[in-house]
This record gives sequence, C-alpha cells and structure tokens, in this order.
Amino acid sequence: MIPLATMAENTWCPGCGNFGILNAFKRAVARLESEGVDRSRFFISAGIGCHGKIFDYLALSGLYSIHGREIAAVQGMKLANTDLFVVAFGGDGDSFGEGIAHLLFAAKRNADMTMIVHDNGVYGLTTGQYTPTSRRGFKGPSTPAGSVEDPIDPLTLMLVAGATFVARGYSGKVEQLADLMARAIEHRGFAFIDVLQPCVTFNDAYKKYNAETEPATHDPKDLVAAMAAAARRDRLPLGVIYETEKPVFHRELMGEHNPARDRLGRAQRLERIACAFDTRGPAMP
Repeated sequence: MIPLATMAENTWCPGCGNFGILNAFKRAVARLESEGVDRSRFFISAGIGCHGKIFDYLALSGLYSIHGREIAAVQGMKLANTDLFVVAFGGDGDSFGEGIAHLLFAAKRNADMTMIVHDNGVYGLTTGQYTPTSRRGFKGPSTPAGSVEDPIDPLTLMLVAGATFVARGYSGKVEQLADLMARAIEHRGFAFIDVLQPCVTFNDAYKKYNAETEPATHDPKDLVAAMAAAARRDRLPLGVIYETEKPVFHRELMGEHNPARDRLGRAQRLERIACAFDTRGPAMP
C-alpha cells in the first residue's frame, strides 16, 4: 500500500492535537482501502488555520480552500463526480465563524460529504484569539479580560440543522477517532465529526478532555436521546451521537447522472452547439 504521507515539513507544535487527527485519518483511509475503496476516489479540502496544513500532509487529490469555504469546495467536487468520497477539514473558527452558512446548508440539504472539525477553541495560527467555541471567560489577545460570550454547541447545532451523521471524537483517542472517520466516510449523506483537539500553545485542554470524556452509551438512532447527549456539560460523550438516513442532495438534484462519467465526447458537444445555433433561425439582415 502506498504511504499517505508527503514530503512536506510538518510545522505543527510538538504535542499538537492535529497529529492525532492526521494519524486517525490515515488509519481510516487505510482501512477503507483494505475494504476495496480505491484511493483515487478520495478528494479533500481544508480551510485556513493550523488545521489546514493537513492538506499538505496527505497524498490525496483535492483543492486547498480559503477561510470557511472548504465545505463549498467539496460539495462542488461531489456534484462534478458523484463517485467520489469527499472530505472537508475545518477549524472551529473556520467552520462556525466564516463558514457557518455553508455548514448549515450542507447539513440541511444532506450533502453527501464528511466534515471533520479540528475544534481547539482558539485561533492558534494567529496567536490565540477567541473563536465561536471558546469557553466563556477565555482570555486571549482579543479578549484580555475574558470572553463574555457563551460558546456555540457544535453537536446541537448540527442536530437542529438536519445532519444525518453527528459524532464527537478526541484527538487523544486515535483508534476510536479513526473508526468514527471511516464510518463517517461510508455514511451516505452529511457526516459531521467534532474533534476535541487541544492546542498546546494557546488552549491546552488535554487534562480536561482526559478527565471528562467517556464513550457515548445512548441509542444513536434516537434523536431525543442524541439531543440530551449533545447537551451534557458534566461529561463529554464520545462516539456517534446521531445517525439516520435521508435522501442525499446530489441524487435529489440529478438522479443517477454523474457529470464526470456521463459527459459527452468532444464531437457530440460540438454537434449540440451547432444544433443550438441552427435553432436561432436565419440571421437578421
């Protein structure tokens, strides 16, 4: 099996939670390849931030995106070739700040994609500003007296928006995270994983997550139970929070048509163009 690693120098801080996410994703891809999924079917995109470097560290095809637009990029890939498995990597600022509209509508329309959020609760690349998931009281360059806002709850947000696969992982539990990623990629519809990811430089949460995370034990088919699990603050359930089936967006939009597979040849396209001009009738004098 060809390694997924690239020659790019890894510049994440030693101990960064991004390493756990990268390793888990490599394992998930390797597992799916062992089950017969060809690597050429994986396409990825990432936003801007420390998390976005993951695009450079994976030998997979895709498109580097801009802030908050990785979700739109992979939806375009899927519509262009419905045989692909498309995966977007976003940060918490990326996904719940600049890209929140794309995120909500991807969940609402059940776009067939996987969204992996590197949720470290801070803008690490720009030295520690607060983000939509920063805890109340978080102190950083933009909130020296402490944030006065309550954080967004990613899991509840996605459940309300209509996501059909909602999960929470922890970068400190790589094997479980790899399993979640593989299941999310195999899910037909919008799959969302919020990954608790400590930023050792600006928001080191390893101690908190090691103490407060536990396996989810509710029935993930039960939406009411999923909402209750997502709302817990005393403990942080890990695993699939909710999973259901709904028609996927590209099938609703195009049926079985695949623009990449079913595209016309050059001669056919030229013939159609010629026919279109012919229907305009005689030229005006």
